[in-house]
Amino acid sequence: MAELEIFRKTVGYLGTNCYILVNHDTGECVVFDPGGDAQELKELFQAPNFKLRGILLTHGHFDHIGAVRELKDAFGVPVYASVEEDRQVLGNPEVNLTTMFRHAMSLHADETLRDGQELEIIGARITCILTPGHTAGGMCYYIEEMQSLIAGDTLFCESVGRTDFPTGDAGVLVRSIREKLYVLPDETKVFPGHMDSTTIGWEKQHNMLVG
Repeated sequence: MAELEIFRKTVGYLGTNCYILVNHDTGECVVFDPGGDAQELKELFQAPNFKLRGILLTHGHFDHIGAVRELKDAFGVPVYASVEEDRQVLGNPEVNLTTMFRHAMSLHADETLRDGQELEIIGARITCILTPGHTAGGMCYYIEEMQSLIAGDTLFCESVGRTDFPTGDAGVLVRSIREKLYVLPDETKVFPGHMDSTTIGWEKQHNMLVG
C-alpha cells in the first residue's frame, strides 16, 4: 500500500484550502482546488518530492481555480472536473464569478469525471462523488484507504456552502450531504474548501444546517 499524505495550503485572499495528496513512495502528487498563489505553488511542485501529476477541482468558482492555468501551463498536467454539470461554471466568467472578483477567466477540464467513478492516480484510488447544491456540478473526492474526503464547498465544519450563486440550490445541497456524504463512515476525515477540518460523525451530530 502506498504511503499517502494530505497537506493543506491556504491560498488566495478568501483563504481557500488547497490540498495536496502526496505519494511519498514515488514523490508524485495531485493538487485539489489551487485557487491562488500560483507562484508559490509552482515553486513547491518544482521540488523532487512533489512531482505534480494532476489538478482536481471540486467546483468552478474563482477562488478554487485561480492558479489552475499557470500550473497546467508550467507542468503540462491534466485538469479533472465533473463531467457535464460544472462545465457551465468553469467556462462562463459570469457564472464562475471571476468577473466579480478578478479578471475574467474560463477553463475547461481535460478529463471529465462522473458520479461514482474511481480514479486511479499516483498510486491512490479516489472515488468521485457528485454533490450538487453549492454548484450544479460540485464534486467531492473520497480516498477510502485514508478515510479522507476532499469536500470543497459542499460541507464545512458545522456549516455548508453558500447556495445563492448561479446554479446553487439549498435543498439539493442538503440532500447531497445526507444521501452522498453522511453514508460514509463516521470516522471519515472531512477536508473542506474553507475553515478547519472535521469528520462525518461530528457533522451528523452537530451540523444544524443539514439536520
